[in-house]
Amino acid sequence: MVMIKATNISKDFGNLNVLNNVNVSIKQSEIVSIVGKSGAGKTTLLQILGTLEKPTLGEIYYEESNILNLGENDISKFRNENIGFIFQFHHLLPEFTALENICMPGFIAKKNKKELHDKAMHFLNLMGLEQRKNHKPNELSGGEQQRISVARALINNPKVILADEPSGNLDTESANELHELFFKLRDAYKQTFIIVTHNTKLAEIADRKIVMRDGNIIN
Repeated sequence: MVMIKATNISKDFGNLNVLNNVNVSIKQSEIVSIVGKSGAGKTTLLQILGTLEKPTLGEIYYEESNILNLGENDISKFRNENIGFIFQFHHLLPEFTALENICMPGFIAKKNKKELHDKAMHFLNLMGLEQRKNHKPNELSGGEQQRISVARALINNPKVILADEPSGNLDTESANELHELFFKLRDAYKQTFIIVTHNTKLAEIADRKIVMRDGNIIN
């Protein structure tokens, strides 16, 4: 089943053309890497797929619904309920514990606190971090912080996870553990991942690799 279909996506920032008539289709449970040199348009495409940016031209369909027809409030609601984000910097809230950080998107969505707690603990156990649940971010290693941000991205049962250089700040061992986690989550939850990366190993082990250059997909 096609999860996301973007057709004829172009994006201009003033006189600068960043994306040029891009077409991309992502299947459910697919892990897709997006690669290319800096300035190729990778992050802009990811932000458009994640509804953080609107394209200058083009359409985006999630399961055959054109989300660009939604108003701003409805797009925000759609994003919080259907899309999880992982960034190069974990963006964990320093005053909250690992457990509280994971639950935060669920709190915003006004979900049941006990169900959120149980689900967050499930993810912590899955990631081998159950003993770190009450630790603040500054008490965690870089790899642990990033795994917490992955759990946070998953807490609302999103249809798709969008990741922008998720292992860019990690050492090789932590990066490999994070990459293995993506595949474990895909197999366990049929999760869809779209990952912008400069990590050659991750790009190659993905189900499919999209190569971008100068605002175009070239493969």
